[in-house]
Amino acid sequence: MALHIVQVSSSSSMSIHQQFRTLSKILSLSSHPYRLRSLSSNCKMSTETESSSPLTHSITLPTQLAEPVQIVAAPGISDSQFRTAINSSLFKQWLKNLQTETGILANNAMSLKRVLLQGVDMFGERVGFLKFKADIVDKGTGKKVPGIVFARGPAVAILILLESEGETYTVLTEQVRVPVGRHILELPAGMLDDDKGDFVGTAAREVEEETGIQLNLEDMIDLTAFLEPSTGCRVFPSPGGCDEEISLFLYRGHVDKEIITQLQGKEMGLRDHGELIKVRVVSYKNLWRMTADSKVLTAIALYEMAMREGLLRQSKT
Repeated sequence: MALHIVQVSSSSSMSIHQQFRTLSKILSLSSHPYRLRSLSSNCKMSTETESSSPLTHSITLPTQLAEPVQIVAAPGISDSQFRTAINSSLFKQWLKNLQTETGILANNAMSLKRVLLQGVDMFGERVGFLKFKADIVDKGTGKKVPGIVFARGPAVAILILLESEGETYTVLTEQVRVPVGRHILELPAGMLDDDKGDFVGTAAREVEEETGIQLNLEDMIDLTAFLEPSTGCRVFPSPGGCDEEISLFLYRGHVDKEIITQLQGKEMGLRDHGELIKVRVVSYKNLWRMTADSKVLTAIALYEMAMREGLLRQSKT
């Protein structure tokens, strides 16, 4: 397998009287419903809005036709952000997940009542992250289940194993991770940039951007494909609060020791995007003790079990 290294450059107060007059005016207005673009071919959406009222949309899901769902914008969410969010692939995919065969609305034991949209982060012209709270009620008990969601969508990561002079090495990235306040050693990884679902291509591109290594797509193996189909063949690192699902890939190759030396400590990443990345190369036999990155540890487990079950062949020299 050929392996090439490249350089990648990297808001006035109001009197009580005024408030009362304003409220009376609002109550006397008649609302004017209008229809927006549907969330999907299976979801109908209508909107009623007034200048001083919260932005609110109503959708009807196929799994609960008699129970419309209210989508409400929290204070601070603009009309543009609201429309963009509810039409985003992130929100549509979350709704779709609820209604799949293994989804929580599938067997009619629960119902979605309301969604409060609390935050929208844009990556250029596309929605990068969504934060919302879903009121989902268990019909048996009448109680709500925990429903705070941080939506970021699908991602990929790749375990790179390089053989050199009888030793197996793993290529990692060292990155600043503000949410945990630490530098973290982790697998080269990234989010899908579009709705096309090009997991393999995205994985290869992220490796090149973060490590400078160009990989042959045909040599990459989807480790998560070994999971049972009922799992969706993805891993969920934090399903209690985040929708992120990750595809984990494997690449194995042989290189000269000089390549290992060249990779060690190399500064990479898209600097204009704030990516301050250093490449770290560690011995595979020590990898499981070197980092707490869940992607690394999950990839090791999948790789080792696949080898044990004979699902992977030994790397060729």
